[in-house]
Amino acid sequence: MTRELARLIVGQICLHACMAGMRMAAPLLALHEGYSAASVGFLLALFALTQVFLALPAGRYADRHGLKRPVGWSVLVASLGAGIAVAAPVFPVLCLSALMTGGATGASVISLQRHVGRAAQTPTQLKQAFSWLSIGPAFSNFLGPFCAGLLIDHAGFRWAFLLMAVLPLAAWFWIRHTKELPPVVRAQGDAPRKAWDLMREPPFRRLMLVNWFLSSAWDVHTFIVPVIGHERGLSASAIGSILGGFAIAAVVIRLIMPLVAARLREWVVLTGSMLATAALFAVYPFMHSATSMGVCSVLLGMALGLVQPMIMSMLHQITPPARHGEALGLRLMSINASSVAMPILFGMAGAIGGVATVFWFVGAVVGFGAHAAASLRRFTSHAGPPHS
Repeated sequence: MTRELARLIVGQICLHACMAGMRMAAPLLALHEGYSAASVGFLLALFALTQVFLALPAGRYADRHGLKRPVGWSVLVASLGAGIAVAAPVFPVLCLSALMTGGATGASVISLQRHVGRAAQTPTQLKQAFSWLSIGPAFSNFLGPFCAGLLIDHAGFRWAFLLMAVLPLAAWFWIRHTKELPPVVRAQGDAPRKAWDLMREPPFRRLMLVNWFLSSAWDVHTFIVPVIGHERGLSASAIGSILGGFAIAAVVIRLIMPLVAARLREWVVLTGSMLATAALFAVYPFMHSATSMGVCSVLLGMALGLVQPMIMSMLHQITPPARHGEALGLRLMSINASSVAMPILFGMAGAIGGVATVFWFVGAVVGFGAHAAASLRRFTSHAGPPHS
């Protein structure tokens, strides 16, 4: 891992930790003030909602302006978003904070991913770089809530929000000296096209379908495990440990991936991950103890933890260089739209047919969708530079 990539990862951790901390602290304050669970759910949805609508414009902006200008605006908006919660920690302001910190984090992620993808020179470097970069959000999902929780317990909510407002400024400290890459020059006569035209390309469309399948599997596990754990009488700490095992396994597998990146083939990893996920979802409802559920959770974390670096590597290989930002925006938009809509659908399906039915249905869809991942084989190359 190069020094510049390390700085970008630290900057990403600081920015993402701001949103992760706000995503934990703001709902806690709302509950403390007596707001209902429905209001808290609405507040949480706002963190993803902005990214649905801003992802494509943010991607186009990154294509035009590179890394530092989009990240600079993201730092400013995220810091202000957390800062207004310090000045006025009331529910309407918390909603605005959620919109601002969520949108800023999404925009910065697109710029960072685009820059890292363009800096890679070979498919192996793509896989290595995105394996390292994917560790950042996983770590910040621990760092932000942990620090916010400590400050809430010992100093109060305002101090927690103040720390979240400072974290984006720390991100700018790490990223501001990054050298911009040369702008991508469009071929003569290559007129600007609509972002949705990318979906007409078979490899991109199939890759987005695979990404959506696996993102939905991640969402259903996060949503259903507390429900099924509660049904089986597991304690809150046991349920938290099951989900924690999933997160730790995803981080560990991503730490290993850069070491073996040269031997990994994107379509093989994605196909194997989908088949493994389908199998684990099939047996999960039959696991009744915390230990057996924890084993399934760890194995699932390993299977799904492999996915993002492979998706990102393929996306940069099959997308024209001048449209990397748009492609990343489309991907982020679909993930966040899924994160907003899927919990509602999962809840309705679980109420009608039981949580086991949700596991089996999603597992079957992911398993049958594995052929889409296998069909990507002919669109990847394993030698020579990617599009850059």
